[in-house]
Order: sequence, then C-alpha cells, then structure tokens
Amino acid sequence: MATNSLSSISSLILTPLHSQEKSIFPTNFSTKYPSIIRCAMASSPSRNSRLSEPKKKIWKEGEFPAYSENSIPVFQKKRTQIKNVKKKLDRKAKAKAWVNTVTESLSDLILKKQWLQALQVFEMLREQSFYQPKEGTYMKLLVLLGKSGQPRRAHQLFDTMIEEGLEPTRELYTALLAAYCRSFLIDDAFSILVKMKALPQCQPDVFTYSTLIKACIDASHFDLVESLYKEMDERGIVPNTVTQNIVLSGYGKAGKFDQMEKILSGMLQSPTCKPDVWTMNTIIALFGNMGQIEMMERWYEKFRDFNIEPETRTFNILIGAYGKKRMYDKMSSVMEYMRKLEFPWTTSTYNNVIEAFSDVGDVKNMEFTFNQMRAEGMKADTKTICCLVRGYANAGVFHKVVSTAQLAGRLEIPENTSFFNAVIFACAKADDLMEMERVYRRMKEKHCQPDDNTFAVMIDAYSKEGMSDKIYDLEQERDKMVTATPGDNSSEVMDPASDV
Repeated sequence: MATNSLSSISSLILTPLHSQEKSIFPTNFSTKYPSIIRCAMASSPSRNSRLSEPKKKIWKEGEFPAYSENSIPVFQKKRTQIKNVKKKLDRKAKAKAWVNTVTESLSDLILKKQWLQALQVFEMLREQSFYQPKEGTYMKLLVLLGKSGQPRRAHQLFDTMIEEGLEPTRELYTALLAAYCRSFLIDDAFSILVKMKALPQCQPDVFTYSTLIKACIDASHFDLVESLYKEMDERGIVPNTVTQNIVLSGYGKAGKFDQMEKILSGMLQSPTCKPDVWTMNTIIALFGNMGQIEMMERWYEKFRDFNIEPETRTFNILIGAYGKKRMYDKMSSVMEYMRKLEFPWTTSTYNNVIEAFSDVGDVKNMEFTFNQMRAEGMKADTKTICCLVRGYANAGVFHKVVSTAQLAGRLEIPENTSFFNAVIFACAKADDLMEMERVYRRMKEKHCQPDDNTFAVMIDAYSKEGMSDKIYDLEQERDKMVTATPGDNSSEVMDPASDV
C-alpha cells in the first residue's frame, strides 16, 4: 500500500474484529517531556480483571421437576397424572423464562442505546398475555428516544401509554418535552409545557423549566429565556444552581459576558442558589476553550477563595486548556498535582494529553500516553481513537490510521459523527478523495448525520483539486440537512461541562 493511501480503511470501518487484541504501538522510545513521564510512572497499578458472573438460573431451586406437598406418592400415581403435572410445570417454567428473556433483552437494548431494536422488542412484549404496562419502562424508552433524536416516535409512545390506561405524570411529560428540546423543536416543546400547565397533577417544576431554558439557550433564543424566568417567578418556582449554570454557559458561549456576570453575581448573593463546582467548571471551561488562560486561572483562584473544591473534571479542563496552548509544563504540573491529592487520572485526562500531542503530530508522545493509559486499565473511547487518527494524519503516518481503525473494531468503539469526521480528515490529508467519499457514504449508511466539520473538511479537499461540481453538490446536501431535524448533540441538563 502506498504511504498516503487509505484505500482499505472503509472496509475496516463498521466491521468489528473480535480476534485477540495486540498492541500496535511501540513502547521503547524516549520523550521530550520528562515531567510527564515521571508523573506517568508514578501511576497506580493496573486494575484487576472482573470475575465472570455466574449464569442466571431459569429455574428456582426445587421447582422443576417437583411435586406439591399434598401430591400422591409416585407409586400411587397414574402415568397420565404425572405427565400432566410435568407439562403444567414445564409450561409455567417456560413462561417465566420467556418473561426474563424479553425484559432483559429490552433493558440491554436500552442500555446500548439501540432505540429501533428496543421498540421492536417492546412491541413483542406488549403482545404477550403476561404484559402489564409500567411507568418505569415507558420512562426509559422516552428518554432513549429523546437522546436518539426521535421526538415524534417518543410522542407516539406517549400516546400509546395513555391508551393503555397509565396516568401521565410530571416526570413523563418532562421526558417528552426533553425529547423535543434535544432536537431543537422549541415550538413543540412549548406546546407540551402548555398541556402540563392545564393538568393539575402534571404541573411543571424547576427541572421542566431548566430543560426548556437549555433548549432556548442552545438555539440562541435569549428572549425566550427571559420570559421563562418571568413565568417561573410568577408560579413561585425558584431557579436552582443547575438552571443558573445552564444560563451561565449559554451566555458565555454567545459572548454575552455582561449577562453572564449578572447571573454569577446573583448566585454569589443568593442564600439558596450558591455557585458550586459545576459553576466553576462552566466558567473555567469557557475561558479555557477560548484560549484565555490568564482569565481561566484567575477565575479558578476566585472560586477557590469561595471555598469551592475542584474535582477530577476541573483538573481535566485545565489540562485540556494547557494542552491546546502547548503549555506542556503546566499540563504536567496539574497531572502531578492530581496524583498528590489522590485524584484518579480518567479516560478524559489521558484524552486531553493525547489530543495535545495529536494536534502537533507528535506521534512518539501521543503513543507513549496511549500506552500508559492502557497500562493503567483505562478504556479507550471514541475521542481517544479520533485523537490518534488525527495525530497520525497530522504527522503523515497514514498507514497507522488504518491500524487505528482496526483497533477501534477490536475494542468495539462506538462509531459516531466524530469518529467518521476524524477518518474523513485523515483521507483528506492523504489526498485520497475516493476513500474520503467511500467513508462519507458509510457514514450516512450508519445513520450518523454529518455536521459542519464534515462538510468543511470535504469542501476544503475538493477546493484544493478545483472540483467545483463536487463542492456544489455537497453544499446542496448540507443545506437540505440544515432544514431537517437535527440529532442529539446536546449535553445533559445536569452536566454543563460534559465535554471534558
């Protein structure tokens, strides 16, 4: 294979390899950053492997084969009577096994976020004679559909729940409202709010309003945010710290620093809505992402003066910010400080370090950090793979892009929009436009919706080759996707700094 050819990568994507995993990276090389090595070598030992759990028994002890206490002794029974008892117990046991199989399968699919398969199994469950509608099952499915960008299906499921005789609750309505919010269907979300206010038993609470406020913030409808604050005040609902953190983050990302300062000042003076570590993370992540290191450090010290203790996420934000500015000494110092305070290094910690070296194509230190991560028993995730792919592409080591995609298959790494974007970026770097187009087709076949980064990379690659017709077609496709329902790219309401 040619050095800059990625022609085999599309066959690796979406084809997990279940063979025994082997390391594809060297481990015996030096580094330019001894402080990071020193810190890494002081790491905790590898985690113990989990013992395999015993298989669940379908039968209860003594249940099958079995006889009741009042049954006739075996020698007095006729053959047909024994056969009938056995058949009855057999049918009963099989029914219980079926119940366990279907419900466990449904729970497993929900956990894996496979919404279509989960709905199919749920329909099978509803057709069984033993089925009883449960609020908890509907709640889990509504949340899953909302996170999967399926608000219409969530509403259909909600209507089915009503038809089955379950009474709607505030929590169920809030889950439905959140499904519309995640897909930025603000008008539909407000319609749900109106229905809630008309039902005495489903009155909206602070979590309902916080969810709706976040959607308005994400859509830059700041005027609606003010009206929702006013409505909360009229209904006697006091915004909590989570609500204020959401608004703080939104104002900061939009560059509305005056409003942000107003919210923060109000929190500092409030007896019931004090800033917390999430507030700290939101503010320092805001300045860190903008590259304003001095402001980030200044606010960190301010929050420490307010007796707000940092957490692992806080340090990860600092490491990520220092890494992006190539301030490796400070990045290493934070990591050493975490060890000193016995804060664990997490996957996010390592991802931020790997990303720092990936951005500059420093393959040696990127691989060293990845090896150390795995030595500590940390699981790689989609971001880990994306950073490795981009790092190899930036360094021009294109054959290792293929190896990394192969590793992702062995590790069963989820393939989302970010994953495909990284591979498309590598294809563009290698000037392999045919493979870039194949990966893009695979991306759509996998129902991963392209985003602005996808189109920007591909358009730039076509521009270098003067392929104006390709650019026109791609822009037309992008414009159509803008009008379509977007997927779920929002973070959790309870987690304003979830990207670190």
